[in-house]
Amino acid sequence: MRIVIKIGTSTLTDKKGKLNISYITYFAKEIAALKKEKNIDIILVSSGAIGAGIGYLNLSKRPKLLREKQALASIGQPLIMEAYRQAFEPLNLSVAQILLTRYDFDDRQRYINIRNSINELLLKKNIIPIINENDSIAVDEINFGDNDTLSALVAVSNQADLLFILTDVDGLYEGVPCKSEIIKQIKKITDDLLKVATPDSSSGKGTGGMKTKLIAAKIAASSGVKTFIMNGTKLNLICEAVRGKSVGTEILPDKKLQSRKSWIAFGKKTKGCVIIDENASVAIKKKGKSLLASGIVDIKGNFNRGDTVGIYSAGHAEKNKQEIARGLSNYNSNDLFKIIGLSSYEIKQNHPDIACEEVVHKDNLVLIE
Repeated sequence: MRIVIKIGTSTLTDKKGKLNISYITYFAKEIAALKKEKNIDIILVSSGAIGAGIGYLNLSKRPKLLREKQALASIGQPLIMEAYRQAFEPLNLSVAQILLTRYDFDDRQRYINIRNSINELLLKKNIIPIINENDSIAVDEINFGDNDTLSALVAVSNQADLLFILTDVDGLYEGVPCKSEIIKQIKKITDDLLKVATPDSSSGKGTGGMKTKLIAAKIAASSGVKTFIMNGTKLNLICEAVRGKSVGTEILPDKKLQSRKSWIAFGKKTKGCVIIDENASVAIKKKGKSLLASGIVDIKGNFNRGDTVGIYSAGHAEKNKQEIARGLSNYNSNDLFKIIGLSSYEIKQNHPDIACEEVVHKDNLVLIE
């Protein structure tokens, strides 16, 4: 079995913003016990670099300027790794640091290299890979936005069985957090469920609220990974979940995409979108066909050949922003704009300089709904 555990800033730090060394020590013991008992491959996705930097400098609040957050991350990251090293070393476990940006998943070769590197570390049974976003250099164009998304992408790319997202509440509540019942199990994450989830971090320390956790769980579920959202401060819950007990909120796997399809759907960042008519929508969703220029009514964004584009039904695009699919475009946005709505014959007659092929081939297309 292979599991990915994401630890949030609120779990790693105390009320004063300092690294909670006592918690990290006990958490390491739980991980060591789990590996010894079940011989499980474990990958950690750890937030907290910026938070640790804030605590180290005794700042009163999280800064807003990008350069300030980058500087704090560069201060906090070695502090976190040193805390993990000291916690795991007495348990005969070593740690390995992997810092990533969104671009590392966007590029197919880098994506494979990440997976190969982690697999090599996991072959050495006494090493725990610890992954974090490279906040010291990340900018809007190449960041994940939150480590919930990063943990889901790591789980998908490494074909994990379980993803644990540790937070400071017991799970997803039916109503007001901490004043209503926990939703024990979710079979499918719907748009209605995402709408009621708060987008903000409950502690104010991190970047991800319950909505980002559900989006991460949806990514994981599409590739056959079961997710648990649970209280990270309550120790031994991971062990209980692995043994089959009900803990936190459990999100069941929906389906299992092939590795390359998972990468197209979630690894690569979308660079634009195409809006298609009802006939094209039916051909893609019901018949498994490729997307042709004749079925496109509009495009948005600037993208190149090989970039990922979102595919929207014309009835949904502006109102609900619901994607029906995602795929690799065979055209750049400038060329595609010239041929939208045209048949293959019309493209050859009117635009002989533009290659006539599927806009998105079915082998490079993934249904999202």
